[in-house]
Amino acid sequence: MSAVAQQFDSVEDYLDSLGPEVRSIVEQVGAAIRVALPQGEHTITYNIPTVVVEGRRVVHYAGWKKHVSLYPAPADEDLQAELAPYVAGRGTLKFPVSQPVPYDLIATVARRLSAALPGSD
Repeated sequence: MSAVAQQFDSVEDYLDSLGPEVRSIVEQVGAAIRVALPQGEHTITYNIPTVVVEGRRVVHYAGWKKHVSLYPAPADEDLQAELAPYVAGRGTLKFPVSQPVPYDLIATVARRLSAALPGSD
């Protein structure tokens, strides 16, 4: 018998699948992104929470046992030094749950990713 990954129909379903500590952090990540992108719709894409603005996916976030992740990492020279401790491979930022999560930085990342979309002014 093979294991089948749980499929989520909503962000709330996704959050319900997480342990309490990680869920709290992921909820706060979502809240930081809501402040940064109040026009964004939080939905499920690739089976993780995704923020969509004007029909375009801007940022994905996910909770794991020991960290939360944000995808993609922006190619932004102004943020390079701040993001460096969290870069975990191409296009991924990992924030350990054992350390304070920089919610302001996450909000800044969301704004920069949204501003970088084609057609954004």
